[in-house]
Amino acid sequence: MDKLINNFLENTLPIIIFTAIIIVAGFWISKLLVKLLKKILIRSKVDYTVVTFITSIVKVLLYFVVVIAALAEMGVNVTSIITALGAGLVTAGLAMQSTLSNLASGVVIIINKPIKAGDIIEFEGLRGTVEEVKLFYTTLVSIDNHVITIPNSRLTDNNLVNLSTTDNRRLNLSYTISYSDDITKVKGILYTFISTVDNVLDDPAPAVYVGEHKASGVEIVVHLWVSDEDYWDVYYHMQEKVKELFDENGITIPFEQVVVRTPEDKK
Repeated sequence: MDKLINNFLENTLPIIIFTAIIIVAGFWISKLLVKLLKKILIRSKVDYTVVTFITSIVKVLLYFVVVIAALAEMGVNVTSIITALGAGLVTAGLAMQSTLSNLASGVVIIINKPIKAGDIIEFEGLRGTVEEVKLFYTTLVSIDNHVITIPNSRLTDNNLVNLSTTDNRRLNLSYTISYSDDITKVKGILYTFISTVDNVLDDPAPAVYVGEHKASGVEIVVHLWVSDEDYWDVYYHMQEKVKELFDENGITIPFEQVVVRTPEDKK
């Protein structure tokens, strides 16, 4: 009996004590490191979603290291544990490849902020206001109030246009007139009307150009600079009033025509 007690005191007890010290001290140091990391990230003005995400991952990793160190102190073969865990992580990573890609892209978007809530963007033919950027996906609200969900990996892997990076935007309009219409007259009508539209900016100045010579007529291109909030009001106002002005001044808006000829027409 005395031999067993002596063996316990000499061999087992020190291992238990050192293991307990490793666990207690390791968890305590891990918490301090996580708190320090959180303060650094917050001071760096990183989005709070990223802060909580990174600190939670670091916390789990530190705790894992502490547990492995404690098991090693107890004489457990940790190599096999780490090998099995690594194989499991690789398998899970392959199965969740797209999810992890969206996660990584979400972190990139939140940190670099190419877009943020409230921005108006164009992406793959879609246009809408960014409602929320999350770790896995981003939601847009379209002009007709439809909610669009886009995986973050698509936003980082493809080109997108952020229409809200500046306060002002250029409004590009085009109208087609007949080849028989007076171009100088049309340009004068447009310039005169544009000068009466309150929400059009004077700098940069509005511009009216001749664009393409199309099959059915001549394209007249109009460039206007407006503030972001006035963009659609000016757009719809111009589309309505220009049609009325053309009608009042006898300006023809041609339409596409298709002429079909049959063999009998050649006779």
